[in-house]
Amino acid sequence: MLGAVAGDIIGSVYEFNNTQQSDFELFTPRSTFTDDTVLTVAVADCILHGKDYARTIWEYGNRYPDAGYGTRFLHWLSSKDLKPYNSFGNGSAMRVSPVSFAFGTLEDTLAEARRSAEVTHNHPEGIKGAQSVAAAIFLARRGESKQRIRSYITSTFGYDLSRTLDEIRPTYTFDETCQGSVPEAITVFLESSDFEDAIRKAVTLSGDSDTIACITGGIAQAFYGGVPKHIVAEVRKHLDPPLLAVIDEFNLKYLVA
Repeated sequence: MLGAVAGDIIGSVYEFNNTQQSDFELFTPRSTFTDDTVLTVAVADCILHGKDYARTIWEYGNRYPDAGYGTRFLHWLSSKDLKPYNSFGNGSAMRVSPVSFAFGTLEDTLAEARRSAEVTHNHPEGIKGAQSVAAAIFLARRGESKQRIRSYITSTFGYDLSRTLDEIRPTYTFDETCQGSVPEAITVFLESSDFEDAIRKAVTLSGDSDTIACITGGIAQAFYGGVPKHIVAEVRKHLDPPLLAVIDEFNLKYLVA
């Protein structure tokens, strides 16, 4: 899941300060992990230790209260009943990547992606967003071609992946919904040539840059066989020890590159 975390940290600088210049600095003094990383690690912790998704996501959110959560999620964090709130925001998709590295079949991956999403994002679009990203990562790490991934996502989830980035970019705006960001993030991956290129394309698409890059990064890691070492080294510098400990434990158990 380091690909997703890398995308989040690299994209964090540009979330509300979009750039379309592809030669931007990957890491700057303002680079930081956001809610995307916090909740991705929460999902990994749940998988590693059999924890309850709702309770663990709530605990992580309150442990890192200033990570940049959406308004409805913040309200959920202040609640005690932990009921889902019918969200179709892209939070379900940004945090799902660990699922795809931990489960051995596509069916189990889709089922677990649903479980990880529906504790907050129980709207059909929220679940679909998580499942489509999980499926793309699973297929990518199993060596499926980009065409196979495109075909599966389109036929199974109904996302339009026919537009090119050049067609999307001129009118694309900040969109935190699954239906308005997940297809775009997958398209970024499909047009990329390697991991770093995927992250650069994700950021320069603009919009919700850290989450687009987080989603794209998870798929790119799986497809391209890992995250480049120089990026991993920088990512580790930007994480605090508790988050890094879970990531290292997860990667060791599931042999994630």
